[in-house]
Amino acid sequence: MNPAAIQAAIVDLDGTMVDTLGDFAAALNGMLADLALQAIAPSAIRPMVGKGSENLINLVLKHALAHIPPTQVAINSAALFDRAMDRYQHHYGAINGQFSAVYPGVVEGLLAMQQRGWKLACVTNKPIALALPLLQAKGLGGFFSQVFGGDSFERKKPDPLPLFKACEALGTLPAHTLVVGDSSNDAQAARAAGCPVLLVTYGYNHGEPVSGVDADGLLDSLAGI
Repeated sequence: MNPAAIQAAIVDLDGTMVDTLGDFAAALNGMLADLALQAIAPSAIRPMVGKGSENLINLVLKHALAHIPPTQVAINSAALFDRAMDRYQHHYGAINGQFSAVYPGVVEGLLAMQQRGWKLACVTNKPIALALPLLQAKGLGGFFSQVFGGDSFERKKPDPLPLFKACEALGTLPAHTLVVGDSSNDAQAARAAGCPVLLVTYGYNHGEPVSGVDADGLLDSLAGI
């Protein structure tokens, strides 16, 4: 990676700029209560985050149903998922941002990128209807000229499509657009798109050490950009 060649940055949201585990726990446990299912601990949720709401809900339902003897419940999986998604969206929309916090160094890092003259986009697998209000609530929305969610395109990260679309919107080539994230999702998407990529060490990464992910470097704080 040639730092002098960078003209823009694409920054992930959950686990990179904002610690949203508390929001996930509140919304998911509200959903599970509505479904009369057992609550889930935040520590169990953490490795499930990062691949979009559909994947998250499927994993949480699988976890919750594993605690119910098969003889005690008959389940229509498709119907249960649809109701779970409805309740999850209801609860998350009601608490979005209330149990989350911006990581230390994020604002300083974004300011440093701006001062370099980089164009900034946020690309997240979080639904756009939740991502935009969260960025605004945490005082981060003004940094980004473009914001794309997990439902903005046909495919999510780790597919490179969202990064290609973001580069197109920013008017930059992938080789000159740095991706900053917290997980293998971000790194795989960046590699496939031809973007350089840096990963933060404090994020989620599906419960795995980020040191094992193919990236151009690691950051203990976004301020170290």
